Amino acid sequence: MLPVLASQSDDIGTKIGINGYGSFKLFGYRFWITSTHIALLILVIAITVLAILANRVIRKSDPYGKPGICMTIIETIVSFIDNTTMSNMGEKHGGKFRNYIGTLLLFIFFSNISGVFGLRPPTADYGVTFGLAMITFFLIHINGFKYQKMKHITGLFDPIPLTPINIIGEISTPISMSLRLFGNVLCGTVIMGLLYNLLPQFLLILWPGALHVYFDLFSGAIQAYVFTMLTMVFISKNFDE
Repeated sequence: MLPVLASQSDDIGTKIGINGYGSFKLFGYRFWITSTHIALLILVIAITVLAILANRVIRKSDPYGKPGICMTIIETIVSFIDNTTMSNMGEKHGGKFRNYIGTLLLFIFFSNISGVFGLRPPTADYGVTFGLAMITFFLIHINGFKYQKMKHITGLFDPIPLTPINIIGEISTPISMSLRLFGNVLCGTVIMGLLYNLLPQFLLILWPGALHVYFDLFSGAIQAYVFTMLTMVFISKNFDE
């Protein structure tokens, strides 16, 4: 999807689609700075600040005292990530991936709910979701060669009549993962964009809030959880030696 200049914001499509805020040429190619790049930058800064603040809370907390509200929230999130990773990837390998899985889960979750704060969710851009899925794809095969050796390749030919299906199944993994996340987030973005552009202003005071809770918070959390669960399942299938 080609970005549309932000100055052309009167069209309803520009509020639902990706807006372009400028471009520059590099090596003969034109690169756009879009609403996705801006949202990603804001999210990275926000997540980094939250991580620094969480680190300060942990360092200043009394390990023998009663935890405060912030410490309780941090412990709940960390425990959830640890338990989820260990239960799906095993005690032996889960510890190696919990930092990545935790980062992936939080990044996708905050990206999905960024619509609540007036941003266009970066995960409504297929370039973002496909990039995340390709990281999972490379991790699957890196760990496949690490733990299965050449069996990771020969397994595609077992049985030989199903070889084309096995190969298609491997190739389709990042496509299906990226499209699932992209489609669900984009659907909510389009619906909310239509509502804000088509409904009378007096109906926008309170009513869309309930839809934001579903499309951004509830659906966003579910999609973040599903993507990370699939990542863990696809990677951990290579651990069976």
